Amino acid sequence: MLVVLVLALLTAAAAVGCGNSRSREAGSGDLSGVTVSSASPPVPSDVELCVSAVGYWARDALDGGDAYGDYQSMGLSNRQYDILREVVEAARATQRGQGARSAEQLIDRRVREECAERYRDGGPSTGPWQR
Repeated sequence: MLVVLVLALLTAAAAVGCGNSRSREAGSGDLSGVTVSSASPPVPSDVELCVSAVGYWARDALDGGDAYGDYQSMGLSNRQYDILREVVEAARATQRGQGARSAEQLIDRRVREECAERYRDGGPSTGPWQR
C-alpha cells in the first residue's frame, strides 16, 4: 500500500513539473499557444437544483428505498418536499397501472413541470417557510 502511495505521489509531482512550460524555449514543446480556461462551471438555477434533488428522491422512493426521514435530512426545502410527495403519489399509481417505465417517465415530466412552476418567480424572498 505504501509503495502505491509513493508511486502516486511521484507521478503527481512529475506531472506538475512537466506542466510548467513557461521556462521552455519556443519549439521545444512550448504550450504558449494553448489557452486554458479557469472559468467556473455555471451555477445551476433553482429549477435545475429542484429537478435534480426531487427527481433523485422520487426515484429512490419509487424503487422502494429505505425511509429517508424528514425533508431536511434529504436536503430538500419544504417546497421541494411538497413536490416530492405529490409526484411520488402519482408515480406509484402509474406504476401499479402502467408499469415502472411509465412511472419513471411521469417522474421526469412532473418533477420538471412542478419545479418550473413553483420556482418561476425565483427562490424564496423572505424565508423558505413562505413558499
